[in-house]
Amino acid sequence: MDDASITLETLNDKLDNLSRLTLIGSKTVLDFDETLLFTGLSRGYLYRLTSEKKIPFFKKNRKLYFKKSDLEEWMLERRVPTSDEIQSKATTYVATHKKN
Repeated sequence: MDDASITLETLNDKLDNLSRLTLIGSKTVLDFDETLLFTGLSRGYLYRLTSEKKIPFFKKNRKLYFKKSDLEEWMLERRVPTSDEIQSKATTYVATHKKN
C-alpha cells in the first residue's frame, strides 16, 4: 500500500466519522456505537459503566440505547469550580464566620 492509498483511506475514515457525528447531532437516542463516538469512551469502559449501572441507559431486545440528554447530564455532573469561584467562596466564608 502506498502513501496515497493510506492518505485516501485516512480521509475516508475521517469523512465517515464526520458524517456519523452529524447524524448523532440530530438524534435524541443513540445506539452503543454512536454513544462511543459521542462520549469518546472506549468500548470496554462503556460496557463496564453499563454493567455497573454507572451510566444511564436503556435496554431493549438485548441492545443498549442512550438518551443524548442523559449522557450530556452524566458527562457534566461533576463540575470543577474555577479558582475565582473557590476564592470567592473562601472570602465569603471567612467574612461570615469571623470570631470576635
